Amino acid sequence: MTPPPPSNKPGQKPGQKHGRKPVRRPTNLQRRSQLAGEAAAAIAEVESALSVEADPTSAAFFDVDNTVMQGASIFHLARGLHRREFFTTRDILGAAWKQAYFRLVGVEDPEHVADARASALSFIAGHTVSELEALGEEIFDERMAHRIWPGTRALAQLHLDQGQRVWLVTAAPIEIATIIARRLGLTGALGTVAEHVDGVYTGALVGEMLHGSAKAVAVRELADRFGLDLERCSAYSDSYNDLPMLSAVGDPCAINPDHRLREHARANGWRIRDYRTGRKAARAGVFTAAVAGAVAGTVAAGAAIRRKVS
Repeated sequence: MTPPPPSNKPGQKPGQKHGRKPVRRPTNLQRRSQLAGEAAAAIAEVESALSVEADPTSAAFFDVDNTVMQGASIFHLARGLHRREFFTTRDILGAAWKQAYFRLVGVEDPEHVADARASALSFIAGHTVSELEALGEEIFDERMAHRIWPGTRALAQLHLDQGQRVWLVTAAPIEIATIIARRLGLTGALGTVAEHVDGVYTGALVGEMLHGSAKAVAVRELADRFGLDLERCSAYSDSYNDLPMLSAVGDPCAINPDHRLREHARANGWRIRDYRTGRKAARAGVFTAAVAGAVAGTVAAGAAIRRKVS
């Protein structure tokens, strides 16, 4: 007796066994190789079209604190070092108050800046350069990376895309300034130099802080070294204290400016970019709340110190 023909499900070819997919034809490896070659050629063509010749006589100079990064980089560094027990809670309270004042009022007090940064640099006395550099990488990821202003970073990238070199010029320690510059893909950084002997910090500075008029001197030295035409260069800062650096170039720009710099920029037709959110009128109330919070934090920290001592 002849067996009945196998039954097939709808869409199933005659003779195909249940649960098995149709056998596909072997892939044409030659065709795949051809397509891959065409894609590589297209990518190379796009990259060639996007490449820009270097512009050797033009550059951009960026302040860091509140220009590239929200708040003061030295304070973020100090907080990270505090967590690693480089210094006590009592040591950081004064720096915390100066940082809160700086961020909320938006005006640098030169004495506050000098005291805070000199104190922070003295905290590293006895530690090695390699230790601070390694910890600086960790602290950047923990406390700084998310505080970079996207708008300022885009401006820096625009200069790089035009074939120009971009330097950070900051009063922050050169070690942390160099880390920020490298992480952002910039040319390099100039910063305050802490003295070290045989790789160990002494707690003193080499020369003066890179602040105010010293930044303009540093920029002019870079221009002489690399053959830059300062009239074709740009500079960016939030602070009126950086007016010497801003005035040294042909294209100054005020970023998140304090009141005096904003007025000066408007009067002189300079570019102004403000990436902060919220109205200035509301900031007075925020400042009041922040002062109350700072007082509460100080009391809490003081209580913690007393508990530790007792």
